[in-house]
Amino acid sequence: MPAKTDKKKQILVVDDEHDLCEILKFNLHSAGYKAEVAYSAEEALHHDLQHTDLMLLDVMMPGMSGFTLAQQLKRQPETAQLPIIFLTARDTERDTLRGFSLGADDYVSKPFSVKEVMARVKAVLSRTADTPPAPSEILTYEGLVVDFGAKGVTIDGEAVSFTRTEFELLSLLLSHQGEVFSRNKLIESIWPQDVVVTGRTVDVNITRMRKKIGPYAKCIATRIGYGYYFKTDF
Repeated sequence: MPAKTDKKKQILVVDDEHDLCEILKFNLHSAGYKAEVAYSAEEALHHDLQHTDLMLLDVMMPGMSGFTLAQQLKRQPETAQLPIIFLTARDTERDTLRGFSLGADDYVSKPFSVKEVMARVKAVLSRTADTPPAPSEILTYEGLVVDFGAKGVTIDGEAVSFTRTEFELLSLLLSHQGEVFSRNKLIESIWPQDVVVTGRTVDVNITRMRKKIGPYAKCIATRIGYGYYFKTDF
């Protein structure tokens, strides 16, 4: 039965396998979503990505790879928070970690069941659903500003592009200054329950986030044996 929503979510399937694209497009439509397809990463760039709610992205394609496309999208402020689910036949830990390090929201290995993909789509869209925050929901620490309304981060007045996962990690730690979060607690708080995430994935995201906040990187501290916390007492 099609999902009952006021506004249908727009999903873009990017894969060079035409039959697979058509199957996913049909099932997404049946589930109540809008769906479009692109048969290459280059073709995907011609779509209206700013108004796309989720991308199903194959990794291994002729020309530009899915990893390269994701990296390019995450560097652009207007597409930095576009949720991405990688679809790939490459199921190694190295590839999975690379996908998450690029800001992927999930990673599905081929061959997969359409039912599994639909479940992952629903979970990611549910987690990344926009909820109107109060105008006053702004967190600050000196020149570090996290704006929930704009879903943005500024460092000493300069806007910095964050993925959705990075934004949520920074927001959680900054809003609970001094509180230590174990890797498992961060996984429970940030990632969907049906997504397999390792402690190493958390470390990769923390490392990437530290690089982006520059002079405030020292604030994301590690308590060995326990986890991460936002430190202010230097």
